[in-house]
This record gives sequence, structure tokens and C-alpha cells, in this order.
Amino acid sequence: MPSHVPADRPAAEVAERGTLDSLISQARRLRGSLDAVRQGAVDTDGQPDGEGARQRWQRALCSLAVQQLDDVGRQLDQLRDGPPTPGVPAARTASQGPSQRGAAAPGRTGSAEWNLRTDEVQWSPELFVIFGREPADGPLSLDELPAWLLPDDQVWMMEAVTDCLVDGKPVDGEFRIVRPDGDMRTLHMSGEPVLDGDGCTLSLWAVVRDVSALRRTEKEVRDTTESLRHEQHAAETEHRLAVELQEAVLPPWQGPLRFPHREPATGGLDVAAHYLPSVTSALIGGDWYDAMELPDGSALLSVGDLTGHGVAATSGMAMLLGAVRGMAVAGVAPGVLMGHLNHLLDAAAQPALGSALCCRYEPRTGLLTWAQAGHPAPLLFREGLGRALPQPDGVLLGATSGAVYGQRTEHLRPGDLLVLHTDGLAPRAGHFGPEQQSGTERLLALGPRLGMARTARECVRIVVEEFGTEREDDGCALVARVGG
Repeated sequence: MPSHVPADRPAAEVAERGTLDSLISQARRLRGSLDAVRQGAVDTDGQPDGEGARQRWQRALCSLAVQQLDDVGRQLDQLRDGPPTPGVPAARTASQGPSQRGAAAPGRTGSAEWNLRTDEVQWSPELFVIFGREPADGPLSLDELPAWLLPDDQVWMMEAVTDCLVDGKPVDGEFRIVRPDGDMRTLHMSGEPVLDGDGCTLSLWAVVRDVSALRRTEKEVRDTTESLRHEQHAAETEHRLAVELQEAVLPPWQGPLRFPHREPATGGLDVAAHYLPSVTSALIGGDWYDAMELPDGSALLSVGDLTGHGVAATSGMAMLLGAVRGMAVAGVAPGVLMGHLNHLLDAAAQPALGSALCCRYEPRTGLLTWAQAGHPAPLLFREGLGRALPQPDGVLLGATSGAVYGQRTEHLRPGDLLVLHTDGLAPRAGHFGPEQQSGTERLLALGPRLGMARTARECVRIVVEEFGTEREDDGCALVARVGG
């Protein structure tokens, strides 16, 4: 069988070329796949001008990988095509990406040889492109070369060349030049001495590579990495501050609401409350709960939710809760209190929306007076059965100026259980399936279990067990049990 190898080409050379062609094809496929990854990183938020630190970091890393793959592709092409022919520009290869096919793409890597005996200098055509120098001006000698470098790099160049020519050490390092057009380039030189038959240095041969774009991209990676690290640190700090502020404002409630100014009486409250953080986000929201005795012997029970997350939301929540307490201590009725809260949010420098529920309970008469602002109604459980109390009128806080809020009353009996909660306690309707119950429906379904609990603390534990793993928002629940 006749050989498929041409007679004028050795089999080893053909095999080597086939291997290089295979590597070049692999590099091109990898380059195409990386382009898809890079496009996905750039389009993460659909707004490149407003992208976050994470997106900028991803884009910079992808660009760096593309730069390196393009360099590998060009080098493999040069290996396949062989040494450049003097006076013939290097071909633009298919492995070059669109950003490398412009005027600066040829000449990314060039070679030079400085003969010490004849003072002859040979540069490849690519090296003239790298230096921005016309071939008619001739190549630079070793004496002329340092003058093109930035002052900080000149000492290194002279020492590296001397060590190579005198001691036979290879040259391997980077330096910066300023081209005639004023453009600064970062170049990498890898060289070694060429020895004669007596072992003396005959010339210096080197490969010079323009790594300017690569170094710029590496700097962008470093900068975006630092920016991402700073952003993460800031987020962690904000989260810690938000948690500390929330813990200071919302101490854990469990046990009786005491009335220290008189003997315990029938109708006292056993109160417990719990904050449930989101299971899908590390951000702290503006949910709150509160219970306190008022100067006239009545009790204040309240829950609410201010829009937003982080320190801004928790500080706003602390402001609202402080206002609720102050007005309740001053004897302001729940409906009027809601109107004042609405004005407070509406007139704030940074307007926000919020929902709230405020109850005033008189233990001597068992009368509960309450108002709400766009908030779920209190749930009353009696003898194992639960129902939502009829709601008075009330829009979200901060939604409109001059809103008027109604009030309703309810008589509580010994053994009654009152549950106040925020709407973040349960997942949004339909989020976990078309038949997903609302938070109110799921709480009401707990009636038999809550009726068997002996304390408010046990009731809160039952609520946490029911809602502890499915929330996409933070929420809280407050349970008040009327004593007998």
C-alpha cells in the first residue's frame, strides 16, 4: 500500500503538524465555549452600566481567560506555520478573537537576535509592530534599547542583558516601553545566549511578547476582586449591625406580662413572641413585635413590618416602635395612633411603606381595642377554634397623606388565645403550589394544637415548627394568652 506521507516531508513532521492542528482545533472550541460563558456573565443583570461588583469580577475573569486562550492560539499557529520569513508580515489567524484582529493584533509576539561580534541586529516583522517602529528605521541595538524603557525598568534591562552575555544566564522578565505614538506597552522578554564552538557568547536571542492587554485584564481582575471583597465585607458589617439593632429593640418575649403596680388579677396576659428570619435571604427586614404595660394598667400589643432590609429597615423599625410606645404611654387610642404613624412615614426624608397592628387590652374588663394599617387581622382562638377578627379600615402606612384609621373592639375571656403576626410568616400565595394556604389559613388550622398548649411559649413553639422552613421573607408572631 502506498504511503500517504509525501516523499518530501518526513513522517515525524507530518505527525507533529497533525498534533498541532488538533490542539489548535481544541483551543478554538474552548474559546467559543468561553465566549458563551463570558456573555452569560455580562448579561447576568441585563444592565452592564449598573452591574454589581460580582458581575464585574466575573466579566474580568472571563476576559482574562479569553486573552490567555487567544495567546495560546496564536502561539500554536506560529508553531504550526514555522519561523516567520523576514519582510513578510505574520498572517492573521482564525484563532484570534474579534478584539485581536485589528491593527494591533499582528506582532503580539516577535523575536530578535543581537550579534555581539558583528553588531548585527535582526528583528522579526512582528517586533517592529510591537515597538511601533518603522522597519525602515531599523531595529534597536542593545545600547539603544534601554532608552525606550521607563526609568524604573532600565536598570533591570541592563542587568539582565549583562548577566546573559557575561554569565550565560537566561533573560526572563517584563518591562515597559513608550512607543513613538505615546502609547505605553508592557512587554515580556524571554532570551538566552547563543554560544560558539568555544563556549563563548556569540549573540543574544530573545522572544518578545506584548502582554499589555493581559496585564490590564489581570489588573481589572485584581481591582474587581478587591471591590467584591469590599462589597462582601460591607454587606457582612451591615448585616451584623442590623442584627444587633434588631436584638436590642426586639428582646425575646416569653412569660407573663407583669403588672407591678397592683396585685395580679383575672385577665392578665401570658405573652410570648418570636422573630423568624427568611430562609432564602441573609438580609434582616423591618418586622417587629412588642408588648408592654401602660400607665393606666392596660397592655399594649403590636406587630408591624416596614419595607426594606438591612440597617435602614431596622433603624426605621426602631423609630416606628419607639413612636408606638411613646404615643401608647401618652394614652393615644390605637386608631389615632395609626394616623400619627402614617404622617411620620409620609413626612420622612426617605419615605417608606409599612403595615402595623396595634392593640390595647384592658385586663379588668377584658376589652380589646385595636386598629390596623394594611396588616393581617388578629386571630382569636377560643376552645380550640380560631377566627380572624373583623378588620377596621386602614391603608398601608406612608401610602397616602391624611389617612384615617378605624378601630374595633372585642371582649376576651379567660383562656382565650390571641395571635398577632406579620404577612412574611408564610410563603406568598402560589409560591409552593396552586393549593398553597395563606399564612392566616395555616395559623387557623393550628387551633386544636394551640388549644392544648399550656403556655404562650408553647404556642409560639408550635407556630415556629409550622413556619420555620418555608419562608422567603422574614416574619414574626406574638401570642397572648388570657389568664383565668
